[in-house]
Amino acid sequence: MGVFHKHNQSCSVAESHKRLHKLFLICNYILLSAASSCIFLTLSLRLFPSLCGFFLILLHAFTIIGAISGCSVATSDTSSKLYAAHMVTTSLTAIFQGSVSVLIFTQTGDFLGYLKSYVRQEDGEVILKLAGGLCVLIFCFLWVASTLAFLLRYYAFVEGNGTGNATVSTATNASVYQEEELKKNWPLHLQVV
Repeated sequence: MGVFHKHNQSCSVAESHKRLHKLFLICNYILLSAASSCIFLTLSLRLFPSLCGFFLILLHAFTIIGAISGCSVATSDTSSKLYAAHMVTTSLTAIFQGSVSVLIFTQTGDFLGYLKSYVRQEDGEVILKLAGGLCVLIFCFLWVASTLAFLLRYYAFVEGNGTGNATVSTATNASVYQEEELKKNWPLHLQVV
């Protein structure tokens, strides 16, 4: 009975880990689509962007790169330095996305002037507020994605007994345990000390 209880408990942990990973991937897909939409909205204001528009597009490009690299860094057995660098850049990108959204919503006319848009003022403000709404969405999902990446990394660390690789560690522990159990049941003259 206890064996089945432990087996069912480990299956539920693995199942929640899979659900968490799927949620993390969906969150990154939303980040990819929102950031690429912001790039296209910025380009719709002016096809060849000004310096301010270039930095806005660069911020969204960093968001896309972070979402793509986050899928591999959080779930694989990469180094801690690479994971830490990814978390720092994700946090900084989220802070900048939040700052841009506040700037867009509070200083819409001035920000539109810095972008040197070719479209009418009213249309440019609507497009810019759409981009600001997407920046708020990106801000929220970047923090959700970084939290999920932390949880995925934590679960991999805990299941792997500090190594981050659960399957090798569990298999090694099981084989050592089986060998010790076999040695206990052997007659004394066959046991090797």
